[in-house]
Amino acid sequence: GSMRLTGIDRRRVLLGGLSMLAAPLPAVRAWAQSAGTARDLFASACRMADGQFSVVLFDDRGTVVRTLPLPDRGHDIVQAADRRLAVAFARRPGTFAVSFDLTAAAEPQLFSCPSDRHFFGHGVFSPDGRLLYATENDFAGARGVIGVYDATDQFRRIGEIPTYGVGPHELLLLADGRTLVVANGGIETHPNSGRMPLNIASMKPSVVMIERDSGALLQQFLLEDRLHQLSLRHMALGGDGDVWVGAQYEGPADELPPLVMKLSRDEGFTKLKLPEEVQSGLRNYIGSVAVSRDGSLLAASAPRGNTVLLFSADGGFLEAKSMRDACGLAPGPHAGHLTMSGGAMLMDLPDGAQSRASVEVSFDNHMVRII
Repeated sequence: GSMRLTGIDRRRVLLGGLSMLAAPLPAVRAWAQSAGTARDLFASACRMADGQFSVVLFDDRGTVVRTLPLPDRGHDIVQAADRRLAVAFARRPGTFAVSFDLTAAAEPQLFSCPSDRHFFGHGVFSPDGRLLYATENDFAGARGVIGVYDATDQFRRIGEIPTYGVGPHELLLLADGRTLVVANGGIETHPNSGRMPLNIASMKPSVVMIERDSGALLQQFLLEDRLHQLSLRHMALGGDGDVWVGAQYEGPADELPPLVMKLSRDEGFTKLKLPEEVQSGLRNYIGSVAVSRDGSLLAASAPRGNTVLLFSADGGFLEAKSMRDACGLAPGPHAGHLTMSGGAMLMDLPDGAQSRASVEVSFDNHMVRII
């Protein structure tokens, strides 16, 4: 028979499992700087060959340095500005997150959102690293919120901010340190129905700017009515304060709506143009967006179309590269490059050199460059 666990028991069991399995990390920094060259590290949620879900730290050649078990499937990972701490979030509608110390053998820490909320898999730290903001679903109220967690007190949840929309997904912090940007995907879901959308006919996606301290709505950007089924989900910051946005279309499959946009606070959305033969193979789904460190290259992954799109900083289309399951994207080791994960492969963009992960893993949707 199966053992029924209360929330607290289950959390303790999972936490025990995590700490027993988590390897200490005394040598990563030395390793990353070995042979006289600093090597870039990346992190991604993965599924291991044995089916275990983990966070994996690896280098730009796919050498796995550390694995950290997760209780279930993970989604995105966010690193604090002091660079020591990172948090991995459950994939929606999961309710757990795990914080882990990147520099030392400190125990990883499991925490969760309240039982009447679930995570959407994304978050961001305040500039001083003291607060963690996470997109969440208030599913009874059918509205998006940002949960606020105290990173200095075992990630105790100390409040929440409305996202002024439904189905918030990725969350960014502008360079001013005080403006949160949220992509409200517009899709209503409820844990009782899993990941099934409940409001396709009445979707109203948006990107909003929110003042971090007061929770006040500063700006709201909506699409025109005919694109109301274009779920705005993933974002990346441009070098000039603009925000790149990737979308997933919930409308008819034979339509070809814009899937990548640039959002300027003054001018709103600018839709990036793609050649029709490229666009028609993407299955109307962008999985991740990222900008190179020097701001010269933008990439957007289309996992259902096994394609990654490259654009110049002004939004001009450069090329489409094919890669099976292409999804995770992060700034690469060189200023004008990006690193892409798909399946168990890594690809260096734009030149397309590929390498395999040294441990049999299947990378999940997102990848971050660990500094």
